[in-house]
Amino acid sequence: MKILTLILTDGPYISEYADMAYKIADAALKNYNVNIFLYMDALHIPKIGQNPALFPNSGKLFACLAERGVKIRACPRCGSARGYSSNGTQDYPEGIKITSLYDLQEMIANSDKVIALSR
Repeated sequence: MKILTLILTDGPYISEYADMAYKIADAALKNYNVNIFLYMDALHIPKIGQNPALFPNSGKLFACLAERGVKIRACPRCGSARGYSSNGTQDYPEGIKITSLYDLQEMIANSDKVIALSR
């Protein structure tokens, strides 16, 4: 099966990129294995405990993607700078991990398509 990788850099409520990424990944799962790499403020997207009043809960949306097999990884340096645990297990739903920036390189190298959503 083909592979699609999405790269995100914005936080969940500063732009619509998290929602767009969810919709792209959701639709792509019909024909692609999907990877998502979270960089910079995008690490906040799947954080447990969000309670937005006027927006979709990006944490829950991304948790659903992980449950459906989407590989979601995040940059460790970005996580450390933002106070996340070293592997994200205390901050993220199951299946979403802070791993290594090398994962991004591997995702891109193995992908048929790459989409970066960033300002």
